[in-house]
Amino acid sequence: MCPTCDASQQGVPNGTPAIPTSQNPPAINGTSSASNGLTNGSGSGHAQEHTPHNPRRQPFASVGDYLSNVSNFSIIESTLREGEQFANAFFDTDTKVRIAKALDAFGVEYIELTNPTSSEQSRKDCEIICKLGLKAKILTHVRCHMDDAKLAVETGVDGLDLVIGTSPQLMQHSHGKTMDYIRETALEVISFVKSKGLEVRFSSEDSFRSDLVDLLNIYSAVDRIGGVNRVGIADTIGVANPRQVYDLVRTLRGCVHCDIETHMHNDTGCAIANSLCALEAGATHVDTSVLGIGERNGITPLGGFVARMLTLDRDYVRSKYDLAKLKPLEDLVASAVEINIPFNNPVTGFCAFTHKAGIHAKAILANPTTYEIINPADFGMTRYVHFASRLTGWNAIKSRVEQLGLVMTDSQIKQCTAKIKAMADVRHLAIEDIDKKHQFQVKEQEMAAEPEARELDHVVEEQTKVLNGVVGEVDGREEKVEALNGEGVVVNGTA
Repeated sequence: MCPTCDASQQGVPNGTPAIPTSQNPPAINGTSSASNGLTNGSGSGHAQEHTPHNPRRQPFASVGDYLSNVSNFSIIESTLREGEQFANAFFDTDTKVRIAKALDAFGVEYIELTNPTSSEQSRKDCEIICKLGLKAKILTHVRCHMDDAKLAVETGVDGLDLVIGTSPQLMQHSHGKTMDYIRETALEVISFVKSKGLEVRFSSEDSFRSDLVDLLNIYSAVDRIGGVNRVGIADTIGVANPRQVYDLVRTLRGCVHCDIETHMHNDTGCAIANSLCALEAGATHVDTSVLGIGERNGITPLGGFVARMLTLDRDYVRSKYDLAKLKPLEDLVASAVEINIPFNNPVTGFCAFTHKAGIHAKAILANPTTYEIINPADFGMTRYVHFASRLTGWNAIKSRVEQLGLVMTDSQIKQCTAKIKAMADVRHLAIEDIDKKHQFQVKEQEMAAEPEARELDHVVEEQTKVLNGVVGEVDGREEKVEALNGEGVVVNGTA
């Protein structure tokens, strides 16, 4: 049993609250019908399998948990702090202001800034952003040191994020302090920050290589005595896996009454999964950065995290965040740090909603939920059906013919499909290839004898015009269409 826990809150030995019975299920985030956040609204389509109005059961759905916060979390967006530690990052004041405004427009609850003691310009930038009047609360990330705290509170921020290393490696080779020193210093600095009326979070650094008893003792002290708003767990080197994260957060949840923040690095590719597991175990706040940029290979990416949470509670996520602003936000940050958005980036990667195989295309055209868990329209994106390959099916070609308003029989469409597949067996096809008349044209005498061949050539020419940027219909509105590598069929993004 955690020695500092309130026994009246424990219910059963070892600090584990009593488990509600099936006859008296607990309310989760305000509704007793929730199951680990899987209350996704009443609409049909994407991520709608488990709702009061659509109660189909999924055999592999998450188990309901009364501590889960997958439908009750806040994002602490750290692009302007952790992201500034990205190897390629240089944010001048104007860029910082534009990123801060874009994050605020997206809807994040907190924006974290670089320690104002880092440089004179960092201090000035902090003051400038604090004066923008954003809806998001402005935090700054500082060392658990009185000098840092005194300067930070003068910048106008809404809160301070205090951090100090607690692992044996950092205590020996970084700051050289003992746990007793860390505890006393933390209480002193927290008391000072609280006296200024500001929010304060205390976080250990390298939490998953720290001694568990040390962690619980320091967290219990700052919660019970210091009165922090949040305690933080940081997987500073990306060593943790989801099970380890769940176990540590669940244990900590039984020892503190304040909120719990998590900061997950992506060295081993687990940042998003670890952030989700932390929420399932009772954490309340998640640190992110746009495109995951940060020290080494960064932390939990904002877009990927939001996409993950959207599949668990679509209505909740859509009510909090303006998802259509994600792509412009990522474009802004990618340009600022001079990188391309990865092709496999969740949601906004260039092929995130591209369907190529014939059986996939057929199913997608019939019902997008067959091969999409996320509706691209939620993010202002559009799906594509790729047709210029050997894997294409005649359903994809038929869809383009119908979009062009042409009249062709199924037999003619299948002939067209066979010709495209045969060409694609020879080499990669792009729209420029299809545009070359000789690659689709048959002999002059065959065209005269075969009306279907002339119709096929006409279809190819019309497809080329549309896919090269002629006005097309997307999401019910007329606009210029940019074909995906010149190879795709644009399909309405609405399920």
